Amino acid sequence: MRNDWTREEIRTLFALAFTDLLFRAASVHRQHHAPDQIQLCTLLSIKTGGCPEDCGYCSQSAHADSGVKATKLMDVRSVLQMAAQAKDAGSHRFCMGAAWRNPKDKDMPAIVEMVKGVRDMGLETCMTLGMLAPAQAQTLAEAGLDYYNHNIDTSPERYGDIITTRTFEDRLDTLENVRSAGINVCCGGIVGMGETREDRIGFIHALATLPRHPESVPVNALVPVKGTVLGDMLADTPLAKIDDIEFVRTVAVARITMPMSMVRLSAGRESMSEATQALCFLAGANSIFTGDKLLTAPNAGDDKDAVLLAKLGLTPLEGEEPMRVAAE
Repeated sequence: MRNDWTREEIRTLFALAFTDLLFRAASVHRQHHAPDQIQLCTLLSIKTGGCPEDCGYCSQSAHADSGVKATKLMDVRSVLQMAAQAKDAGSHRFCMGAAWRNPKDKDMPAIVEMVKGVRDMGLETCMTLGMLAPAQAQTLAEAGLDYYNHNIDTSPERYGDIITTRTFEDRLDTLENVRSAGINVCCGGIVGMGETREDRIGFIHALATLPRHPESVPVNALVPVKGTVLGDMLADTPLAKIDDIEFVRTVAVARITMPMSMVRLSAGRESMSEATQALCFLAGANSIFTGDKLLTAPNAGDDKDAVLLAKLGLTPLEGEEPMRVAAE
């Protein structure tokens, strides 16, 4: 694995003939992953709405007029019931997200119970709770948390146009706190926010040059939500939906530059054709969110996913992810 990719090298990858790019990405994918297996994950909002951050894409921001009402943190028992349902539906990893700038220490005991309870079911655990202090990251590590999600969202240059209440460096600080605690990193971002290809190059470059690649790299396509800054800005323009071929290119370049990471086809998938999703899997995406909802956004649903995977001859992931095996 390389951590010294240059933007020019990544720019050259994006510019390859589409068939050449897919061939190269598929070849890299097959070197490190079972090409016919897809990791199934479930994402649950354990605390919805009322977030003080002003992320322009997010319906849960207190700055948005999206109609999402703020809720309190779910009780542990309810979360574990949802986790059991996810396992029954075939999920490999259970992800829990809270709309916070950062968790308060008073919430940590409940969070720890959730992590331990989900792990006891035999599921991988992932949390996304906003920024973490070193001590909080250590608490989650001691609870056995497998992954922490904290996306960089976009390129460093574009970041300030999307979020003003925290900096790109704040994101990196949390990633460092997570790494230092020994927790695996889930980190990706969103495309289709009106960015240029150069921004997508910068986004991939920022991830691929981290001291250690994220074990999971979610690639989201913006779902424009009415009442959010970007939703209102892009809903009625061609920029609201990234070109399908360009989206697949982004997935392929992520696979080539981060060969052992799990590349997750995340938000926006419910509006993608089966053919586009199949191209993403060919390009190296090997993880999806199942279920009817991603936090507050719609998702394809278990039944629809099962039909698609059967049609493509793909099966749920068995065993550990390559980067975790390599680290043992």
